[in-house]
Parts: sequence; C-alpha cells; structure tokens
Amino acid sequence: MNSRRNFIKQAGIAVAGAALLPSFACSGAPAGPAHPIGLQLYTLRDLLPKDVKGVIEKVAKAGYKEVETYGYTAEAGYWGLDAKSFKALLDANGLKAPSGHFGLDGFIKSGNLDEVKPLIEGAVALNMEYLTCPYLDASLRPDADGYKRVAARLNEAAELCAKSGLQLGYHNHNFEFDKLGDTTGYEILLQETDKKNVQFEMDLYWVVRSGNDPLALFAKHPGRFVMWHVKDMDKADNTINTEVGSGKIDFKSIYKHAKQSGLKHLIVEQENFSKDPFVSIKQSFDYVNRELV
Repeated sequence: MNSRRNFIKQAGIAVAGAALLPSFACSGAPAGPAHPIGLQLYTLRDLLPKDVKGVIEKVAKAGYKEVETYGYTAEAGYWGLDAKSFKALLDANGLKAPSGHFGLDGFIKSGNLDEVKPLIEGAVALNMEYLTCPYLDASLRPDADGYKRVAARLNEAAELCAKSGLQLGYHNHNFEFDKLGDTTGYEILLQETDKKNVQFEMDLYWVVRSGNDPLALFAKHPGRFVMWHVKDMDKADNTINTEVGSGKIDFKSIYKHAKQSGLKHLIVEQENFSKDPFVSIKQSFDYVNRELV
C-alpha cells in the first residue's frame, strides 16, 4: 500500500513543510523524513508479467520510491528476470524493494529450511529488509495449535533469515482474526513469534474489514507493525477496494499512531479497479503523499 516517486520539493514548498513540523510532532507521526511510499506490485498483477520494464517505469513515474514484490521463485525469478536483472531495473528507475512476499506454505508444512534458502537468496539480491509471508493455507491453521505450529516454523525461518541480515515479515488477511476460544490466530502469532526477528505487515483493509481496530493492536503490541498495506475500502461494498482516500478507512487517524506502530514502510495496495490501474495508483500516491506522509 504505497505511492511515491519523483517528489522533489521546490524551495517554497519545503519551507512551508518545515513550518508544519511542530504540528506533525504533536500528532504522533514520526519525526524526521517522511516515510517513503511503496506499491505492492500484486496491485498490477494482470499487467506486470506482460511488460515488466514498462510497468516498473510507470510505477516510478507515478511517484513511488519503493515496491514490494510477490511470487518470486528461483526458477522463474521476478517475472522472468533473474534477481540481478530485476535489481538493475529497479535501480534504473530509482526504486528500492524493502520487502517481498514469498510463499512459505511448503516450508511450514515440511519444516525443511532448504526450501527457504533460495527465497532468502532472492531477497538478499534486491537488498531487502524483510522476507514476508503473504498467506497461510487453511490446512496449516485449523485451530489454535495449528497457529502455534506456524509460529514455531516462522521463528525457525526467521533465525535463518537473520543470518543473511533479513527479518521475517507476516502479512495478515481477515481469517487470522477468527475467534479460537478466547484468542485469535493473529494474537497467537504476535505472542509466540520472536519479537527480534519476526515483524508484522499490517494490512489495514483486512483489519478493518474483520471488525478490528488497528489502534488497539498498536497499543497492545507497540513496535511490531513495521510495514502497512494501505488499502482502502469502498464506501458501499466492503468487499471492494478503492483508491486510498476515496473509501471509508480513516487513514489520517491511523497514521497519527505510526510511531507507536513502529512503521517503517507504507505500502499502497489495491486488488480491484473501477478505472485504469495506472490512473488509480497515481491517485492513491497523490493522496498519501499530500495527506499522510
């Protein structure tokens, strides 16, 4: 969830921005430079495999400074490009990739860390900070004990990641918030994963859609939510995404608690569109750049 590319501020704008710093500090937003705005490339999944170079160029042109990858395998690389070539493409467009979504279901089932090693290589080649688990197959999480087994596996993977300078990330949907007795899967993962090596990428849309409050989670687990997916919810239909700032999620109130969250990377994501996707991602970038960061 994140827009960000060529926002070189003019001197007058910079001066005006400096005048706003005290109010930003009071609001609870982090001091110092604004968070770079990223885009989860899954947003453009229908277009990206057909024209990797062109899509990446358009993402950068929309203003984004970071991207989050998905779907990497050692065999297919990043949409047909090997890691070195994809890194060169990002560099040429002034983009960084602090995180990628890497499928970990196989490892979680087998416990074979050899399955994680090529994913780590793909992440390290792009100088990532986080190797992020994007989803859990339902068979892995039938009950509370299933989530405890998942947490143990994530800790094992995170320990291996740490040897390469990475932290493990975990991205939520809404199923993690289903009640399991007096707890939830999300609570189990937060409590039983290593706070040093396992961090969380909070998908704000799914948290809100599940009926939960991001601010309550920040207060209960401060510092654990180093990444956000900023994905808005259509005002009429909760199952539909819309451009950030056009829906029903109050991102301004949430962003005031970015410091408590531990936010480092703000990533825009959108999974369905009512307009041209490139127009959409630009609109979301402009809102986040103007109203949040």
